[in-house]
Amino acid sequence: MAVNKGGRPTVMTESTVNKLEMAFSWGCTDMEACCFADISKQTLYNYCDANPEFFDRKELLKNQPIMKAKMVVNGALDDKDINTAHKVIDRKEGQKINHISTDGSMSPSKPARDISDDELAELINSNDK
Repeated sequence: MAVNKGGRPTVMTESTVNKLEMAFSWGCTDMEACCFADISKQTLYNYCDANPEFFDRKELLKNQPIMKAKMVVNGALDDKDINTAHKVIDRKEGQKINHISTDGSMSPSKPARDISDDELAELINSNDK
């Protein structure tokens, strides 16, 4: 917390820092968090300069929503959710999935959206073996 050495009172109170941390944990940008906490971006940056540990905490908090989403996606994959598997393949493989063609060679990729649920279930189950 900022220590006031006299003069104008600091706006970086415990309440302000708590609001910033809350906003950052929602994945807010610096500007959004500053609006929520009713401070300027420069005030935030000055506080981060004076408190490097807060800067590090801010960056960690900003990543919480992404980490939560990844945990949900991985949980759905653990549950063998076909729709989630399709979406992950589409995003991770750029709309394509490599497969072995009937002649045994690696063929050009097949769009994941063209893979049937049965084909995808077979792929998932073959990876479990």
